[in-house]
Amino acid sequence: MGLCYNYYMKINANSFVNEKPEKVLKTVFGYDSFRPLQKEIISNVLKGRDTLAVMPTGGGKSICYQIPALILKGITLVVSPLISLMQDQVGSLKTSGVNSVFLNSSLNLDEYLQAIEQIKTGKTKIVYVSPEGLASEKIRKLLTAPEVEISAITIDEAHCVSSWGHDFRPDYLEIKTIRRLIPDAVMLALTATATEQVRKDITQNLGMKNPEIFISSFNRKNIYLEVQPKRNALNQVVNCIKKHPDQSGIIYCYSRKQVDELTQALDNMGFSVLNYHAGLNDAQRAKNQELFIKDEVQIIVATIAFGMGINKPNVRFVINYDLPKSIEEFYQEIGRAGRDGLPSSALLLYSAADIHKIRFFFEEAANPEQSEALLQGMIKYATSRICRRKTLLAYFGEKYDTNDRNQDEEDCCCDICSAGEIPLSDVTIPAQKLLCCVIRTSQRFGSSYVIDVLMGSKNKRILENGHNKLSTWGIGTEYGREDWFELTDLLIDQGFLMKTGEYNILEVTPLGKRFLASRETLNLPLRPVSYTAFPKKNKSSANSRIIAEKPAAGDELAEKIIEQLKAWRKRKADDLNVAPYMIFGDKTLMDLAAKKPKNKTELLNVYGIGSAKSEEFGRSILQIISEIE
Repeated sequence: MGLCYNYYMKINANSFVNEKPEKVLKTVFGYDSFRPLQKEIISNVLKGRDTLAVMPTGGGKSICYQIPALILKGITLVVSPLISLMQDQVGSLKTSGVNSVFLNSSLNLDEYLQAIEQIKTGKTKIVYVSPEGLASEKIRKLLTAPEVEISAITIDEAHCVSSWGHDFRPDYLEIKTIRRLIPDAVMLALTATATEQVRKDITQNLGMKNPEIFISSFNRKNIYLEVQPKRNALNQVVNCIKKHPDQSGIIYCYSRKQVDELTQALDNMGFSVLNYHAGLNDAQRAKNQELFIKDEVQIIVATIAFGMGINKPNVRFVINYDLPKSIEEFYQEIGRAGRDGLPSSALLLYSAADIHKIRFFFEEAANPEQSEALLQGMIKYATSRICRRKTLLAYFGEKYDTNDRNQDEEDCCCDICSAGEIPLSDVTIPAQKLLCCVIRTSQRFGSSYVIDVLMGSKNKRILENGHNKLSTWGIGTEYGREDWFELTDLLIDQGFLMKTGEYNILEVTPLGKRFLASRETLNLPLRPVSYTAFPKKNKSSANSRIIAEKPAAGDELAEKIIEQLKAWRKRKADDLNVAPYMIFGDKTLMDLAAKKPKNKTELLNVYGIGSAKSEEFGRSILQIISEIE
């Protein structure tokens, strides 16, 4: 994605050397205050202390090295895993007036030589390079040249250095050697996901010197968490998309085949959608990603290969069509939603069949036991019947007290909490029917088959097995199929049933057999089939907040300003060949509409507008607002 760099006002490379972080934050980036831990991390780096920062996606990791880069005298080297991530960061910095460069294969010879010249002459403060590039003799020779001063080394996506990380890359292990060549540079490692084991690997494998470790909360309050049993996956996906009309979303699938099939199905239904996976050639992948980033396409259906290299802040929903292999992978993917802090949602479709697909490849894994341990964490989240946020945060060692939520957070929590307390209902007879049917079918089948028998199905397999002649065949008409699945899950949770073997065969436990013999009453919180993750409340539901939240509710003038600014932003982004969010994010547009600045002084009090953007875009913005008023 090319950029018209000459258009932007440039900040002199040394304008902010030895300046206070707060001034750089406001002047360059247009923010009035730091996010949690940002100031502490920046201060630690400026003191010359190696630092490991674990912050959630969207938590503001980039600021933690960009501000020190402007304050420190020399160059900050940023090791980044993807070309697209480098392009995104450099493009965003350019719009804020900060000159930065990357060194990778996307540059032609003239561009590469120009970047080298800027590095050698001190005209740039931030240099992005891949771990593979860093290992090359040519780049190492450049970085150790007498005229090049490297003050800091930043390792982005640092979990890639750990074999326990969800995206381990052997090339990251070579980064440690660059430290020996530039021993005086302070090192900052950044990642969104790191368990204690991963943190230990990062500090050791990067050769960090007595690092200070900062761990931000993993709680992304603006992301609504939801899990649905995968019954009719396409319909479930469509229902989610319809809750977010004309908004950006990412759908993750396990395989390339599934990506292509789902993309085609959605395209046939008239949705704005493209695919993304390693089976496409480089040019097609780059084109599809660019169309999505520039808001030309609403939805991307992708494998895990997509997303790490973009900073698109207005992704409003992420759907996991298949079960991820680990909590770390899942957290990284859902973290691509709502990076601007506005309400967004994360939907996981869960099926036991997904577990088989994942385990099929365990034999080829370097450490099958480790792979199974990671998978179990994901299964626990998907099958949890308590607050999903609490389960998710507990995996990372963080405690979450649902009683501490305020009213605003309540709607944004998860499907379980939004449903409220489900009243107990008498399920004695249905439970007896289900357990008896498992026994009558010789405890050799999974839940789907047993439910088919209960509901009187005449499918070929049931007829061939003669199970249409069982006393339990067709006796379950009081419930719909979804209710039977829900009851099955409840009986498993209560210990009356268990799933065994590779195919999750249902077996009645000793407790279940005692229940059948005792004929005691059983009351369980069975959710009705009409249950929705977004129930109506006295206040607006989570669903309506996600779709229609505006900064100035009832302010028709503000609505017109937002509409006009979005149209202007898109035109300007197209002119400059950049993504719209690189001009201004949605949060900035909303703040503009709420504050309605009348001059450049007032403009600088708007969220996300620094000196460079005020200078370049201020006149157009003020004119749009004045004309509407």
